[in-house]
Amino acid sequence: MYAIIRTGGKQYQVSAGERLRVEKLAGEVGDTVELNDVLLVAEGAEVKVGQPAVDGARVTAQIVEQGKGKKILVFKKKRRKGYRLKKGHRQLFTALEIKEISL
Repeated sequence: MYAIIRTGGKQYQVSAGERLRVEKLAGEVGDTVELNDVLLVAEGAEVKVGQPAVDGARVTAQIVEQGKGKKILVFKKKRRKGYRLKKGHRQLFTALEIKEISL
């Protein structure tokens, strides 16, 4: 059984027991999170597609980690003008472990 969920403006395919990194969610490590924006649920040959979400479907997950991703450097320059700008960015993330998919 698997589901397609939407969180943080992105879509993810998940199944029970899987770990995945999503955009930062509120909560502490060990907390349980319910993701209600389920776009599709498939179990064997039976597929339920929502318009846009499947009614009554939810995915239960546990927060495993809260952290920051790798640093990304942003460098801007204009030639012959002496303009140089260097910035760094680390995106916040939440690591989830999928516990259950229910309809």
